[in-house]
Amino acid sequence: MGDGVQDFAVGDRVIGVVPHGGLSEQLAIPASDCLPLPDGVDDAAGAALRLTYGTSHYALRDRARLAAGETLVVLGAAGGVGLAAVQLGKAMGATVIAAASSPEKAAIAKDNGADAVVVYPARLDDPVAAKALTADIRAACQAVSSKGEADVIYDPMGGAYAEPAFRALGWRGRYLVVGFTAGIPKLPLNLTLLKDGAVLGVFYGEFTRRDPALNQTYLEEIMGWLADGTIRPHIGLRLPFARAPEGLVALGARQAVGKIVVEVG
Repeated sequence: MGDGVQDFAVGDRVIGVVPHGGLSEQLAIPASDCLPLPDGVDDAAGAALRLTYGTSHYALRDRARLAAGETLVVLGAAGGVGLAAVQLGKAMGATVIAAASSPEKAAIAKDNGADAVVVYPARLDDPVAAKALTADIRAACQAVSSKGEADVIYDPMGGAYAEPAFRALGWRGRYLVVGFTAGIPKLPLNLTLLKDGAVLGVFYGEFTRRDPALNQTYLEEIMGWLADGTIRPHIGLRLPFARAPEGLVALGARQAVGKIVVEVG
C-alpha cells in the first residue's frame, strides 16, 4: 500500500478497474479506483462486477431514470452488461424482458430474474425477421404489462437490431445506446418524433472521469445490493491465467455468457 492511503489496510480485499493491463499477475492501482469487497463475495464475483454493473447502473439510474413499475427491454441479455441490466432493472422495481440470440441464452437471463424473454436470430439481415422482432418484443410487453410497450430499451447490440427494437418503444420511451457488438446502426429519426422518444448515449468511462463523486454514490448502491444478495454476477467461464487467450477468443466469437474471469494462482 502506498504512502498516504487512509481508507484501506494491507490485506483488505478490494476490487478496482484499470484502463489496460488487467491481465497481469500484479499491478498498481490508485486507491481512489478501489472498492472494498464485501464479506461473503468471492474474488471472481468481485472481478466480474465493476465495469459491467457500473455501466448498466449508470445507464438505467442516471440516463434513463428507470422507475419502478416501468417495462425494460434488454438486448444482448446474456452478455456481461446485459445480465447486469436484467438484475439491476429488477432491483429498481422494473418489469424486465430479456432478448437474446438463443433459447439457451434466454433461459440464463430468465434464471437471472427476467420476467419474460424474446429470442432473436443471431443474424438479422432481412426485413421479415426485423418486423418479427418488433412484434415479438411488443407481444412480450403485452404479456407482462397492461401498457403493452417498452418504457426503456437497453441496447448493447446496435446493428440491424436497433431499429426493430426502437419500433417497440412506447410513448416518451427512452432508448439507451450502450454498444455496437452487431455494428453501428442507422436509426430513422422520424421514429423519435412519432414516439416523442429519447435516444440516450451511455459513455460510462467519461462519466466516471467527469463526475467521480456521483459515480462513487452509484457504486455504493451497487455494492449494497451485492452485499445483501440482490445482485450477483453471473460467471459463465473461469480460466486459469495461462489460458486467458481462450477467453478473448470466446468474446470475439460472441460465445460468452455473463462474464469471463481469469484467475491468477
